[in-house]
Amino acid sequence: MFRSVLLLFFWCLSAGIYGQSLKKYPLAESGCQYYGYCEIKFEYSKSVDSSAIWSGECIKDSVGYGVICVRLLNPIKEMNLAEDMMIAYADYLKSSFEIKKSAGYGKGHRLQQRENTRGIVDYWEDGEKNNWKIKAWTDGKCIGFLYVYSKKALQEPRVNLFLDGFRLPE
Repeated sequence: MFRSVLLLFFWCLSAGIYGQSLKKYPLAESGCQYYGYCEIKFEYSKSVDSSAIWSGECIKDSVGYGVICVRLLNPIKEMNLAEDMMIAYADYLKSSFEIKKSAGYGKGHRLQQRENTRGIVDYWEDGEKNNWKIKAWTDGKCIGFLYVYSKKALQEPRVNLFLDGFRLPE
């Protein structure tokens, strides 16, 4: 009896976390894609160096989900330099989002175990006490910056599915 109840509990828990409506969406005309819980309407702009930028966010169940994609005008072949560029971009966004606290970038991540990618992760808190988790990805041609924020504690399994769901152009 106890075992049956325990199995039912774990099934319900996993259905609650993974049974959400995660869908694959194209990221405007960038060639990138993302897996999300809500469809994002992207705005297009250009950076100072004329790199193409798509950005947008959506709200689902009191949680903000955002994606920013930069297609670099001048691709970077050296992955360490590409990672440095991605971190500089994340630092810029940190100030734009008025982040007050940061855990510090965790490096060494690979998108889908692809060696020609680099990724970072960080936890932030803004001035309104929102909890943030960010991940950024690059292959030297594009930078994908994904973020989630909420006043409540973030549900890590759900958040991670979104943050790891970025897809670079093939």
